Amino acid sequence: MITLYGIGEGFGLPEISPYVMKTEVQLRMAGLAYEKRTGAREDSPKGQLPYIDVAGARVSDSTFIRGYLERAFGLDFDEGLTPEERATAWAVERMMENHFGWVNAAERWLSPENFAKGPAHFFDGAPEGVREAAQAQVRANIRAVGIGRHAHVEQVALGVRSLAAVAALLGDKPFLFGRRPCGADATVFALLAATLTPFFSGELRRRAEGFGTLVAYVDRLMARFYPEFEWDLGAVRAPVAA
Repeated sequence: MITLYGIGEGFGLPEISPYVMKTEVQLRMAGLAYEKRTGAREDSPKGQLPYIDVAGARVSDSTFIRGYLERAFGLDFDEGLTPEERATAWAVERMMENHFGWVNAAERWLSPENFAKGPAHFFDGAPEGVREAAQAQVRANIRAVGIGRHAHVEQVALGVRSLAAVAALLGDKPFLFGRRPCGADATVFALLAATLTPFFSGELRRRAEGFGTLVAYVDRLMARFYPEFEWDLGAVRAPVAA
């Protein structure tokens, strides 16, 4: 049995972390049985979520989890893609995870309103000062990768370029590369859902809502991979404590 360790439902999403959601979607995409539990970063081999446990073997980082699943269970999440499409899929994943993801993190963690209603609740009950220290660390990380060195309007502009790139690649197809989802769909879907959730406000979300094909794409994948979850872009859910 595979055990997936993540954060859990919240912020109007079936899983708070887009990286955990990516892995969960890939597990569902492959039809693999798994159990999901709330995890702690200090228990993860790399100090991050998600991580999985398979008969005592623990693997962390969503990209390396994918590689493990493909090797251990004889899977190929990019089955049917040409070499060029596989290369494009990898490039799109890196754009979304290592660039767009930081823009979204800035909108979620550095906006006083969004932080107060969302990430701040991760530290409910923690000693005084922990919440502020954690936000300062995230701020430092966002600056270290470069995104935090730009003005907010510039951050949004960079995010919109990534949204436009994904929209151009998707076109009128149901999935990124045709009629069946691939590994990159899990990544793109998770990060777009994290941006479009009505729980948070901000210019990045407003601009994302302007890409009708991307909104429809998220709706389509949410219905396919989380049919039990009530995804409502008009609903705002109460904050949760992690």
